[in-house]
Amino acid sequence: MSVREEFDDWAAEGRDRGMEERHWHTAKHALARMPIEDDDTVLDLGCGSGYAARAMRAAGGAARAYGLDGAPEMVRNARSYTDDPAVGFLVGDFEHLPFEDDSIDHVFSMEAFYYASDPMAALEELLRVLRPGGTFYCAVDFYADNPHTAAWTEYVDIEMSRWSRDDYHQRFREAGFHVAEQQAIPDREVEIPPASEFPTDDWNSREAMVEHYREYGTLLTVGVAP
Repeated sequence: MSVREEFDDWAAEGRDRGMEERHWHTAKHALARMPIEDDDTVLDLGCGSGYAARAMRAAGGAARAYGLDGAPEMVRNARSYTDDPAVGFLVGDFEHLPFEDDSIDHVFSMEAFYYASDPMAALEELLRVLRPGGTFYCAVDFYADNPHTAAWTEYVDIEMSRWSRDDYHQRFREAGFHVAEQQAIPDREVEIPPASEFPTDDWNSREAMVEHYREYGTLLTVGVAP
């Protein structure tokens, strides 16, 4: 199944709002670090419901915010969630961004970059559209160092790139980015039941759930365009 087909189905089922709720736990901490200024143009790559584009516009003060997604139904939903004329949503793929060279100040992506069919080409394309000094904040839970997300491939019928923390650092640099920051952001909002309530439908032990949310969390890699 293609990324478009998979996430068109998710959007039609209303699962975009569920993704937004779950991702916000750590996304908000990454977004708060972005150096967005009042006249900046920003991009939410793999925007889903568009919550990050809306947040960058509302809290970060961006003059113009775009969200791009490969699934038309996701984009249709995202458009319906805002009436802000300075926030726009587009259908497209990560390897062919519909923006001019040096036209974007900052890019954010949450739980989406690993869906790129050619992640190195996507990084090079991001570098093309970013202005010098612009940043790419890339946040992922699905990465090789986190053993608890390996099973995602069993219920997401799409090929995904499972890079490690070191892979992200090295490949950002290979594409031409300076890596300014890389760290794990823990999810401290998911409620973890007492040990007596395990196993659950999703977790064999409380220790595994704690490790996933509190220790591995979301990997944030920040690239800066030279």
